[in-house]
Amino acid sequence: MSLKKQLHVMVVDDMSVSRGLIDQALDWIGIENVVYEPDGRSALRRLQAQPVHLVISDYNMPEMDGLTLLQNLRANPATQRIGFILISGRIDQALIDRGRALGMNNYLKKPFTRDAFAHSIESVFGPL
Repeated sequence: MSLKKQLHVMVVDDMSVSRGLIDQALDWIGIENVVYEPDGRSALRRLQAQPVHLVISDYNMPEMDGLTLLQNLRANPATQRIGFILISGRIDQALIDRGRALGMNNYLKKPFTRDAFAHSIESVFGPL
């Protein structure tokens, strides 16, 4: 079975349109095991109960932003090794540096192409 069929992914984004675009990109790649959460707080609760292989998270969300979610994931032994890709319309060097310091695996600026999205995931896991 190919890696993309085995990967379990959580998409965390408060905007349904953004979740839909990410869902389309994941579908295009062939990743089928996907769950969704609308904010970092609900994502953290769900991930502590049932970890996934990869979290694709928006940065700017209510309740808990993407980097705070990442910080909480890395602080917990049960979730610290989950792959993490941050997506934002505002990616600047300070945000990238902060994310890397927290253990972010990759980042992607909105809007993104399907190829850039796939490459972002492959940089974490290797060829899908």
